[in-house]
Amino acid sequence: MVKLNLETAKQLLAVAEQKARQMGLSSDIAIVDEGANLIAFHRMDNAKIAGIDISMNKAWTSVAMQMPTANLAQSALPGGPSFGINTTNQGRLVILGGGIPFVSKDKVIGGIGVSGGTSAQDIEVANAAVQAFKNLLGMGDAAITSARIGGSIYSNR
Repeated sequence: MVKLNLETAKQLLAVAEQKARQMGLSSDIAIVDEGANLIAFHRMDNAKIAGIDISMNKAWTSVAMQMPTANLAQSALPGGPSFGINTTNQGRLVILGGGIPFVSKDKVIGGIGVSGGTSAQDIEVANAAVQAFKNLLGMGDAAITSARIGGSIYSNR
C-alpha cells in the first residue's frame, strides 16, 4: 500500500498555504496518514487557535469516514439520516467542509483538513492540495493512481 510521507506532506502543505494566501486567508492545515495519524501541520501567521483542532479533526474525519467532510453536512441536519453524527467519537467528527481524503487504488491513504475561512473557502484550499497530489502522481510513484475531490474519484489512468 502506498503511504504518504513527510516530504510529500510538506509539498502539499506548501500548495495549500499558497492557495490560502491567494485567497487572503490565514489557515490551519493538517495532513494525516491512512490511520488518521498526523503527519504534518502548518499554522499560518494569524490563523485562529481554534482552527488547530478543527483542521486536524477535519483531516481525521475525512479518513475515518472515507469521504469529504462536506458530504456529511447535509445528512447531519435535523431529520437527516446522520443527525447527531458530529456528537460521536468524543465530538471529533467534523461536518464542516474542508476535510478531503487522498485515495490510491480506491483506498484512502490519508487526508487533508483546512480551517481558516468559510467551509467553501476551506474546501477550495484543500482541493488545491488534492490537485497537487494528483499532479505528483503523474511525476512520481506509479502506485498512486487517484485522488478524491468532493464526492468523486479522479484517476490518472
